[in-house]
Amino acid sequence: MEFSELIEKRRSIRKYADRKADKELIEKIVKEAQQAPSWKNSQTARLRIIYTDEMIKETADKILPSFNAVRCRNASALIVTSFVKEIAGFSDGVANNDGGDFWGAYDLGLQNAYLILAAADNGLDTLIMGLREADAIRGILNIPDNEQIMAVIAIGYRDQEPVIKERLDLGEMTEFF
Repeated sequence: MEFSELIEKRRSIRKYADRKADKELIEKIVKEAQQAPSWKNSQTARLRIIYTDEMIKETADKILPSFNAVRCRNASALIVTSFVKEIAGFSDGVANNDGGDFWGAYDLGLQNAYLILAAADNGLDTLIMGLREADAIRGILNIPDNEQIMAVIAIGYRDQEPVIKERLDLGEMTEFF
């Protein structure tokens, strides 16, 4: 598939089919996402993959608002993404510029983008969820305090065709100088 087609095809999916993706396929997608660039190749992104049906059902209600928990019960996995703080955008513990830890979030966003595009390229769909219970996630998955939890990404096979929403006119978001 051409890259432009892949970008056009990829949409947030809010209902998943009761069909499990193989663990090896998810590992392949994650490996492809690892190719994302990061500040000085610091690779501070961290992923925790909730894969078993039992663990997905057990944790979804604890870590997600009810409307999202219901949407992803049939997902093949939930991927919790975080980054190690005070590395990307820092030298010797001091922020390199006013971005500070925003660079860790930026790098994680790049990796998440690679992940959702790799998923689409491999026949899977995704939903990035920013509404999540960080303290519950931290406790259930034993995530250390030096990591910033950012998102939960549902991944699986779609059970609905998404509505394609209109995008801003290029002139509303772009300026050439």
